[in-house]
Amino acid sequence: MPFTKVYIHCVWSTKNRFPFLNSTDLRQKVWHHIKENALKKEIYLEYISCYSDHCHCLISLGNNQTIQKTIQLLKGESSYWINKNQLTKEKFEWQDEYFAVSVSESIVDKVRNYIKNQEDHHKKKTFQEEYDEFITKFGFKHP
Repeated sequence: MPFTKVYIHCVWSTKNRFPFLNSTDLRQKVWHHIKENALKKEIYLEYISCYSDHCHCLISLGNNQTIQKTIQLLKGESSYWINKNQLTKEKFEWQDEYFAVSVSESIVDKVRNYIKNQEDHHKKKTFQEEYDEFITKFGFKHP
């Protein structure tokens, strides 16, 4: 049996960055549901936090899991669930694109705390500013 521990920090936004998740209560419902869904699908979701227009997850990939498939399972099922339960006034969608970067085990606590403090973080910085910092920091090219 192989033993793996590969941490990935994933970020994705709502369609057109629309602030669908505009209340703390709604965000917590969505987090809780995504956690439950991850557990059912054997996705090890270390930590999750959403803000009004995006979501951060710290995931440890299993032996047979890919980043693309894991994010697809979390995003697809959660948007279906949000719409089925009519939690938003308009049809809810996640943006197709996402950001994912590996996380060294030595900084997992730092990343977890960063994700945990999204509410305070976004009082000072917009998602666009955060996104631009990620793109620069990790050497991605803007599409």
